[in-house]
Amino acid sequence: MIEYFQLVIIPIIIGIVEVIKRAGLPIKYSPLVSLVLGLVFGILYVDPLLDGIIAGLMVGLSATGLYSGSKNIFRSDNSKETDEK
Repeated sequence: MIEYFQLVIIPIIIGIVEVIKRAGLPIKYSPLVSLVLGLVFGILYVDPLLDGIIAGLMVGLSATGLYSGSKNIFRSDNSKETDEK
C-alpha cells in the first residue's frame, strides 16, 4: 500500500507545489509546502497514524528533493541574483 501511495502522490505534490509557486509563493518556501502536503496526504491515506506520518515525510521530502529544498530555504534573495549572473 505504501509503495503505491508514494508512486502516485509524489507527482501530485510536485504539481500542486508548482501551481502554488506560479500563484505567487516565493520559491524558498516550496520545500515547506511540499513537506506539509506530504504529511497531510500521509495522515489521510495511510493507517496507522505513525506509518502515515513516516510515509508523508518520505513523500514530501522526495517530492522536493532534500538537498535542493534546504538550499532554497536558507539562501537569501541576494545570493540568488549573484548565482544567476
